[in-house]
Amino acid sequence: MDDVLGFSGRNVVVTGAASGMGAATAQILIELGAEVTAIDIKPVELPVKDHFHLDLRDATAIDEVAASITGPVDAVFSCAGLPGPPFTDEDVMLVNFIGPRQLIESLVPKMPPGSAIAVIASMGGMGWQQQLPILLELARCDGFAATKAWCDDHPDAISASSYAFSKQAINAWVAWRSYGLITEKGIRLNCLNPGPTSTPMMPFFEQSMGKDFMDKFPKPIGRNSTAEEQAWPMIFLNSPRLSYLTGEALHVDGGFLAAMTTGQLEAAFLALSQ
Repeated sequence: MDDVLGFSGRNVVVTGAASGMGAATAQILIELGAEVTAIDIKPVELPVKDHFHLDLRDATAIDEVAASITGPVDAVFSCAGLPGPPFTDEDVMLVNFIGPRQLIESLVPKMPPGSAIAVIASMGGMGWQQQLPILLELARCDGFAATKAWCDDHPDAISASSYAFSKQAINAWVAWRSYGLITEKGIRLNCLNPGPTSTPMMPFFEQSMGKDFMDKFPKPIGRNSTAEEQAWPMIFLNSPRLSYLTGEALHVDGGFLAAMTTGQLEAAFLALSQ
C-alpha cells in the first residue's frame, strides 16, 4: 500500500487492537509499513511487532505496560472502550477515559516532538461544551487514583449515561490537554467522534437502546459506517502530514452533526427519542 500518510517505519501504539475500530486501525497501519505495538485485554490476531495484554481498569498494569514499551513512540491510537450496560458506570469511566488517559500520559515521555495522539470519542459525547465547567474539573485531576476518586464523588454527573459522559470527558480533555502537549512537548492531540458503526460493540447499543431505535437513528448517509471508515480518519489525524492540526474533534458521523446543527434532523430525532 502506498504510504502517502508517512507511517512507514514509525513506531505506533494501538489500544483496543483485538477488534472493531482498533483492529481496523492496526491492520491498516501494518499495511502502511508501521511498527505496531498492540494493546488489548483480548488476544490480538494480527502480525504486530509486539502485543501486551492490558486491563485498563488496573493502574499498576497500565504503568507496567507503558514502561515495557520501547521508545520512541511516534503515534498513539487510543481505540479501546466499553459501550455502557451491561458494564458498570465505574468500568465504563475507567476503560473509556481514566485508563486510556493514564496510558497516554505514561507514554508521553517516550514521544518525540512531531509525534501525535488520537483518541476515539463518540458522537454520543455531543454537547460537551455545555458541560465544560464540570468536565474541566475531571480533566484537571492529577493521575488515575485522583480521577477515579472524582468520579466516585460525582455519581450524579455520570449516572444518566456513563458512556456519553466518558465521551464528553474525552472531548473536554483533548481540548484542554492539547495546549500543554503542543507547547511543552511538540506533541499533537486530537479525537475522533464516530457515528453509529458496525463493530462488535453495536449489539450492546441495540440491547440497551433498543434495536428499533438504533435502526431508525437518523443517518443522513443512509447506513452505519464500517470500522475501516473510522480507522482511516484516525490514521489521518496522527499522520505527520497534519503537522498543524491539534486540539480538534473530527466528527465522522455521516453528516449527523451538520444536519442537526442546521435543523434538518431535529424533528426526526426528537420523534425517535420520545
